[in-house]
Amino acid sequence: MSDKHWFEWFRWGVLTCVLLWTTSGIAQQSVNRSEQNSLSPQSADLVDESIRQLREQVRELRAAVDGMRSDWQQSRAETSELRRALDEVRSGAAPRDAVLRNAVASSATTLSNVLPNNPPQDQQPGLQPEDRKSGERAATLEEEYQLLSGKVDDQYQTKVESASKYRLRVSGIVLMNLFSNQGVVDNIDFPMYAYARPAGDSGGSFGATLRQSELGFEAFGPTVAGAKTRADLQLDLAGGFPSVPNGVDSGLMRLRTATMRMDWTDTSVVVGQDAIFFSPTSPTSFASLAIPALSGAGNLWAWVPQIRVEHRVGLGEQSSLLLQGGILDPLTGEAPYSGYSRLAGPGEESRQPAYAARIAWTHGVDGQPLRLGVGGYYNRQDYGYGQNVDAWAAMTDIELPLGSQFSLSGKLYRGKGLGGLYGAFGQSALFSGPANSPGTEVRGLNSVGGWAQLKYRPKNKWEFNAAFGLDNPYASDLEYFSYPYIYSGANASLARNQGSFVNMIYRPRSDLLFSAEYRHLTTDSLTGPANSAGHLNLMMGVLF
Repeated sequence: MSDKHWFEWFRWGVLTCVLLWTTSGIAQQSVNRSEQNSLSPQSADLVDESIRQLREQVRELRAAVDGMRSDWQQSRAETSELRRALDEVRSGAAPRDAVLRNAVASSATTLSNVLPNNPPQDQQPGLQPEDRKSGERAATLEEEYQLLSGKVDDQYQTKVESASKYRLRVSGIVLMNLFSNQGVVDNIDFPMYAYARPAGDSGGSFGATLRQSELGFEAFGPTVAGAKTRADLQLDLAGGFPSVPNGVDSGLMRLRTATMRMDWTDTSVVVGQDAIFFSPTSPTSFASLAIPALSGAGNLWAWVPQIRVEHRVGLGEQSSLLLQGGILDPLTGEAPYSGYSRLAGPGEESRQPAYAARIAWTHGVDGQPLRLGVGGYYNRQDYGYGQNVDAWAAMTDIELPLGSQFSLSGKLYRGKGLGGLYGAFGQSALFSGPANSPGTEVRGLNSVGGWAQLKYRPKNKWEFNAAFGLDNPYASDLEYFSYPYIYSGANASLARNQGSFVNMIYRPRSDLLFSAEYRHLTTDSLTGPANSAGHLNLMMGVLF
């Protein structure tokens, strides 16, 4: 029953009771008329005065009910006006200042009607109960207005001005990494491999960097054909160094991901450069944001231009199924030939895209997801003179909750020609001679690997992680040619790489974090003993 009907029933119910009471009194007077005739004139005057007072109370009661109804209607109109103003600000349909001015004026008018020009209650000791109730209602209405006005302010702060009327959100992290290495690594601030110590080298290094800081933009577009549209752009400063003094502290801007989405209730279409969807998970680490942790040590990943379709199927209240499929840019891992012109690599020379698919089952367990996914990948590579490699990968990923504080996650893969996904030291194939020679034999490089991570979260602010990963190219492929050649950008003598780390992450606030991590790398070689290195990283980051 609506509030309006409630007030009507309340008013007529009170009036009916009062009329019944009055009718009963009149009937009693008629039955005992003889007794009334025997009353004294003074007693009759008292009875008439009581009836008059009763009628006056009925009129006051009706007036009070009408006043309550009027106040309720005004309060409801004020709330509707404030909600409409908030919706206009959220949608960007009207300027914020104009909307707030109108809302303030409307609120002031309503409040003046409810309690016109009255001083504070503590200065009015003679206020009637009805007046106090009206003042309380006015105070409550003012509190509601202030609350809604605060929400409007918060919403306005999260809206970034853009060329279109649609909302744009800026996010990112400013991250400081202070690091120390024991041993020789390929990259001192976020290393992947350990190398042999050259003559005269100190055997270690120390430094700091902010080039793993990130900047993101998320734009919310219109609804098209029933689908919500959205675009996302992620950048960082790990794109290399300018050729200037101390250029190592002036990282170049780099594109990470740039996606556009159309999301229906159960289906999504994603277009752009994104992480490979058939291998979605990575270990948790703020020491390695420029590249996912354990890259080169069993963690297949890449940011690749792609088009994919996702479909979600509900299997009950706690379970769901995700089906994904798409095409990707057929990358093979080679460095660009030129800094300006893009030339075709072996993947592009095949004149067809790479293909991938994944199916994942998710089930809720005590508020945490239990997830199991299986994916596949295929990429045709053309190295010229009829030399082709059919690159492929089969993989599985898992997220397993172990009670309320522990969880286990990981990934396994087996494939061939996966240099474009940072598998097998970035090598897709080996050659018996120069790659551009007609008589050169080409052999795709098989590899197997994976990683596992144990996470412990005793409290919301604390998190501890321990992870291990291994990437192992097949020795039979590495030793197939006596003196193997590589296409570009890799080292044919590297045989196996394993990495492990432990870290602690502390978040005193949602936008502030501190972290410490120790990483150990061991890289085997075909031509010598294994090399190892240790990496200590201390971090502070502010998210926005």
